[in-house]
Formats: sequence, structure tokens, C-alpha cells
Amino acid sequence: MASRPWTPAAFSRGDRSPFGRWFWTIDKGLLLLVIALMVVGIIAVAAASPAAARRLSGTNFRYDDLYFFKRQIVWVLIGAPLMLGVSMLSVGNAKRLALVGTLGALVLMAVVPFMGGDANGAARWIELPGFKLQPSEFFKPCFIVTTAWLLSFRFEDRTLPVLQLSFMTLCLGGGLLVLQPDFGQTVLIAMVWLVQAMLAGMSMQIVGILAAIGVAGLGLAYLTFDHFALRIDKFLTGGGDTYQIDRALDCFRSGGLLGTGPGDGTRKFRLPEAQTDYIFSVIGEEFGMIACLMVAGLFIGIVVRAFLLALDEDDPFVFLAASGLATQFGAQASINMMVNLKLLPSKGMTLPFISHGGSSFLACALGMGLLMAFTRRNPFLKSSPYVERWRAG
Repeated sequence: MASRPWTPAAFSRGDRSPFGRWFWTIDKGLLLLVIALMVVGIIAVAAASPAAARRLSGTNFRYDDLYFFKRQIVWVLIGAPLMLGVSMLSVGNAKRLALVGTLGALVLMAVVPFMGGDANGAARWIELPGFKLQPSEFFKPCFIVTTAWLLSFRFEDRTLPVLQLSFMTLCLGGGLLVLQPDFGQTVLIAMVWLVQAMLAGMSMQIVGILAAIGVAGLGLAYLTFDHFALRIDKFLTGGGDTYQIDRALDCFRSGGLLGTGPGDGTRKFRLPEAQTDYIFSVIGEEFGMIACLMVAGLFIGIVVRAFLLALDEDDPFVFLAASGLATQFGAQASINMMVNLKLLPSKGMTLPFISHGGSSFLACALGMGLLMAFTRRNPFLKSSPYVERWRAG
């Protein structure tokens, strides 16, 4: 029997296949912005790959000039389907995935200080064949969704101690990050938690108290951890070894407004971590400051679009989860770009979807997939029993 030919009706709003339901409920503006960011990341890593490969090549092993570019293609081919697959989940199933992910990431983060690989004075990775797993990257999106789930109960009963429970989860995750040590990620998740708690109705008095505790914690870290104090001192005084940030600024000066052209940058070859922490500087050299502003515009567009979708949401959990994920995505991008421009101390934080790195890219894909899953909606079917059953999972 001949198969039924494809017709436009098979791709109509009445299509009840999994792909059909996903296509008509996904926010296509958000999806297109993320795809554009991934394409920019591929181009940026291609520009940074020769500089990183030649800098890291040693007597025992020499990297191919396109080594990091080829690996980035692999991460995109894995991460993009991961993001789309997660975005197809119902709200209920996406929530369950995040809860399990939070528990798994906490366990792995507890193991990292004892059996993790050491690099640049920090133990943040678990060595796997051909891959370094950084559990803290996956903890961020899962923790944000878990926090949203806990805080959403405040909208039903303000006497429940969910604020305290979410704060305890923050302290546990933050404590494990400090042991690595990773203060940048600790500050990031604390900031996102504070935003979610404020959106859930936490009083400004408590916000002030927690802010004071946070400042005291940073002061204690400054007195306790030498490398943390060194980074702060270099940023505030400009003394000591400022080689990294000096080379990053050299790239921006060399690129000017329009850049030197793809592959024509020379300052990038003196830039440490050109493919990861300082890839924004490579973009500045080869494509210019106008291109940097366009990249920043993509991040702004994603964050603004996500918040607009969150504000249109009636479910407190989805509102808090989408707001938290958008805050984390935008804050991480802002921190990376500000570090490259010497507006913040060096933190070793990647630029989402642009920096090279397996854990970073896959975790960003997971987080964005969760955000897309939570913001899926069809305005023509929003109040129907079918959509309510789909959202509940």
C-alpha cells in the first residue's frame, strides 16, 4: 500500500503529532535568536581556534589549527538536539528533569574536590574519556528551576517555609562551589536566587540583611583565599600581573569599529584562553566593536523576549522559572563581556553558546531548552483542557 503523500494539512495547527504540537507552541522568536547565537559561536570559535591551538601546543602534542573549531561543531551537533528535545517536554516533565538534575549535580559537585581534575588552581572538572565534565554548569539551570518550584508554593500558602528551604539549597550548592573554589558561579546563582525570591514576595528588609551577609562573605573570601584577593587587587589597583586583561584590551584596540577581518587578527595569538573566557575579545579584534554590540544585542533580545513571555504567564512556577533562567543567561553573558572590557575582575566564566567548551555549551542548551519548554503556548488554545493536560505533563 502506497504511503500517504505529504500535504500542507499535515503541518497545520490541527496536527497533533509531537512535532506538530511543539512547532505550534514554541516561541519562534526566542528559538531564532538562540540559533543565531549558536551560529555566531561557531564563527567566533573558528576565529579563536588557531590562536588557542598554537598557544597550547607542546612538545608532546600539537593541536591542529582548527582543533577547537571542530570540537565546537561536535558540541553544537549534540547540544542543539538536546535543547530541542528538552523544549518538547511538558512543564511537568521539564520540572521533574530539573529536580533530578539538581540532586545529581549536587552529588557530583561533592565528589569533585576529591577526584576532580585540577586546572589553574581549581578543581572543578571530573575527567572522562575525551571530555571534562563540570557539574557546576549543569547545576545552575536545574537549581533555578528547583528554586522556582519551591518558591511557587508561597503563592498558595505564605506560611510554608519554602523560602528557607530554597535558601538552604542555595547554601549547600554555594558551599560546594566555594570548595572548588568557584566564587564567580557562587555569586551568579546567589544573585539569581535573590531575584526569584524578590519576585516571590520576599520583604525588602530580608533582602537588605542577605545583601549585607553577601558583602561580608565576599570580605571573608578576600581575607581567606589568596587567588581571590589577588584578582580583586589587580582589578582595583591595576598592579601585579595584568597580562590577560592587557592582551584582551589590545584586541579591542586592534579591531576598532569594523575589525581586522576574519582570520586577519594577530593580537589574539598572545591572548590566553582565547577560545573560552576571552572569546569576546577575539570577536572585537576580527569583527570590530560594531559586531560586539550586535552580539550583545542578541543576548539582550533573548533576555527581553524571555521576560516578556514570563510576564504573560499565569502559573507562578513557570513565571519564576522563566524569569530565573533568563536572569542567569543574561547575567552570565554580561559578566563575561564586562571582564573582557576590564569592567569586572577576571572570573573564568564562559560566554553562553559562544565560548568553546562541552559542559558550558550543553548546560546552556539544557537551560535554554527548559526555558523554551516553560514558555511554550498557543494563544488560540491557551485555556483549553487539552493544553492544560499537556502543561501538567
